[in-house]
Amino acid sequence: MRLLMVIAHPLGDSLSHRFADRLSRDLTGRGHDVTLRDLYAEGFAPALTADERRAYYSTPFEDVTGLQTFDGMILVFPTWWFGLPAILKGWIDRTFLPGVAYSHDPEQGTLHPGLPCLKSVLAVTTMGAPAWYDRLVARRPVYRALKYGVFKPCAPKARFRFLALNAAEKVTPARLNRFETRLTRAATHLFPTEP
Repeated sequence: MRLLMVIAHPLGDSLSHRFADRLSRDLTGRGHDVTLRDLYAEGFAPALTADERRAYYSTPFEDVTGLQTFDGMILVFPTWWFGLPAILKGWIDRTFLPGVAYSHDPEQGTLHPGLPCLKSVLAVTTMGAPAWYDRLVARRPVYRALKYGVFKPCAPKARFRFLALNAAEKVTPARLNRFETRLTRAATHLFPTEP
């Protein structure tokens, strides 16, 4: 499979980079073609310009990142304040564009999917909050934003999996090992090697 992996953490020794490295080695070792995008390392500019916003629905955008050519996508990032890091939110704003990730019907206000090739998405995050707080109090805002706000409208047939390492600041080696085992299992299931 042709996979896009997007990493959004400023520290190279972070858990996000550890997970991305592990996934990249595993997936390329199984024969997948993995394209890595480390947003902080490449100095990605997340903010839309005034001209980009003015042209948002009036000018057809080109798929400059090749978004429409990938079979799978992996997002690896920390959850900060129960949201995406600004750089990753900006990457989505500047990449999931009209004419690329979706088409927009201004009369009805509806979106039509533009990523039929995308078969699977894996979102991997770390967060300081315990799982019970994320689920019961905050009601999983990052999961819901990605699944229902980004991928359902743009790639409704893509399988979506969200793995969160909660209470990440207090992670023990044993719990980290269990999470990485889950990570490997999820990647193997979502991105199978064809016979």
